[in-house]
Amino acid sequence: MKRVTLQDVAAHAGVSMKTVSNVVRDYQHVSPGMRERVRAAIDELGYRPNLRGRSLATGRSSMLALAFPDLRRPYFAELAHVFARVCEARGYRLLLEETGGTPEGERAVLRDREAGIVDGVVVHPQALRATDLEAFREDTPLVFLGEDPQPSGADQVAIDNEAAAADAVAHLVGLGHRRIGFLGHETGPWSYTSALRLDGYRAGLERAGHAYDASLLVARGEGDAIGAEEALGAALDAGLVVDGLLCRDDLAAIGALRALRIRGYDVPGDVAVVGWDATVLTASTVPSLTSVAPDTHALATRALDLLLERIDGLTTPGRHVTVGHRLLVRESAPEPAREPGGEPGPR
Repeated sequence: MKRVTLQDVAAHAGVSMKTVSNVVRDYQHVSPGMRERVRAAIDELGYRPNLRGRSLATGRSSMLALAFPDLRRPYFAELAHVFARVCEARGYRLLLEETGGTPEGERAVLRDREAGIVDGVVVHPQALRATDLEAFREDTPLVFLGEDPQPSGADQVAIDNEAAAADAVAHLVGLGHRRIGFLGHETGPWSYTSALRLDGYRAGLERAGHAYDASLLVARGEGDAIGAEEALGAALDAGLVVDGLLCRDDLAAIGALRALRIRGYDVPGDVAVVGWDATVLTASTVPSLTSVAPDTHALATRALDLLLERIDGLTTPGRHVTVGHRLLVRESAPEPAREPGGEPGPR
């Protein structure tokens, strides 16, 4: 059977090869109507990218690497899924790697890329600092994810953690909560991400006219749900009083739900809870979790935009892209009930 080519798709759709290529690579600057037209032609003809032919013609592998610290964490697992789908749409295969969040693991991923296994790397560093990463930046096209400061000339994609945390606090304040805690940061030195989220938490309180109270911060020893449950349970047993909780991530929020339920607290009646990452688990908890939802599709799409431009030879200074977020409101911190006249009812 004759292999369907880009030329075949272009002829069938009545468009140029460049337009078909842009749609296959999921470039943003294609009109919705044109994109639908090309995709319909792709589906009708059964076109599949010829990765081997591309490799022979360009000297590229048509593979990209994605490196995360810990794939057991739901956020990283779900983000990897989004990256895989976006890569597939652009004709690339994705090599997924786990660094363990250690300097050795991160160096190994970046150093091994010199062997030409992949054309570029998207990495979420956790252990290496900007000065360490600078040494690898010129070897293979790189894009960094996350908020940690990176080499000044590097491309980076992240969400605005401070703004997102402040939005979550504003939601809790709008529900009438006054003693809002922050659960789930580290007992040791704080990560850069935790520090940003705490800064946003503090800013949200100050904007609402509430004093920041360090006694409402609850750290967990382990970065999982059990660690959060144990930490919050111990704090509650020691006399902590809160009516709202912003959690560093969804795992901390899940731990909070269990700690509160065991002690007879009603969520959201006694304590409203907000998680972070809006992972699929949050729809199935009891109650379902309100959670900060990063725009993961935009994160993956923009990171790959930047990476493919570098692969194609772009040599501009580093670009820093911030993608959006929203608060996914569910049962653990719901919108207030409204009276028949349209005004929110009493808490």
